[in-house]
Amino acid sequence: MLYGATMFPTDYAIRPDELARLLEERGFESYWAPEHTHIPASRRTPWPGGPELPKEYWHAHDPFVALTAAAMATTKLKVATGICLIIERDPITTAKAVASLDFLSNGRFLFGIGGGWNAEEMENHGTKFRQRWRVMRENVLAMKEIWTQDEAEFHGDFVDFDKVWAYPKPVQQPHPPVIMGGDGPRTFDRVIEYGDGWMPILGRTAGGPSLAEKIAELRRRAKEAGRDPMSISISTFGAPGDRDGLDKLEQAGVERAIFWLPPADRETVLPVLDRYAELMA
Repeated sequence: MLYGATMFPTDYAIRPDELARLLEERGFESYWAPEHTHIPASRRTPWPGGPELPKEYWHAHDPFVALTAAAMATTKLKVATGICLIIERDPITTAKAVASLDFLSNGRFLFGIGGGWNAEEMENHGTKFRQRWRVMRENVLAMKEIWTQDEAEFHGDFVDFDKVWAYPKPVQQPHPPVIMGGDGPRTFDRVIEYGDGWMPILGRTAGGPSLAEKIAELRRRAKEAGRDPMSISISTFGAPGDRDGLDKLEQAGVERAIFWLPPADRETVLPVLDRYAELMA
């Protein structure tokens, strides 16, 4: 099983380039940077993680800038968005950012995406909450055209452009893997149609099928849809901090376990990294 780590790259935490070097030195496979462009002060939408929204949600660097710093400080570590809120982004400029980062990192970028939970945040970007999944689908499909075609065009309800030239193209072919976050009733539909991986957050859902049962269902449905089930990677955010829990994830079919890191200074983060490294070993 591969091991990654996620931390909000904030203005008060360890720098992303320094964190990336520490991760690579300890054998981590990937670093995942979350995204929030801002948090509306009204705080109308409840946070799915609890009653109080942590301040890192409105102190984070742009993930593509932070991940570029991380990539330039390392040689093997993969850099990833976890997750990119593409419903708040222009697909043409985001396709450029993804391709540029993949090019400059020599093919080390993983594109984690999701629909988001903060209705007023996305509304500030012009996306209505009820339309976010349709917007996400068209954004991804349009970006795939830009990444793979010399003259790309796309015509949808939310994204519409005639033939364009856009370079660089990604190093990874046909493009960096699109890894879908979330665990909703339609998540597997999205993964199978335009994703290359699934990435739920452990502990965010209660009851229902086990993780192993969900992975089996995803692979069954992928096969029925004509896709190679094993071509869809399985990652989990919020990996447990004990060997038994990690072993159970691997037995369930998880390929990548991603640990949470506190957005804090080096002295606070370093012992946490070392403890996770011991579990990995």
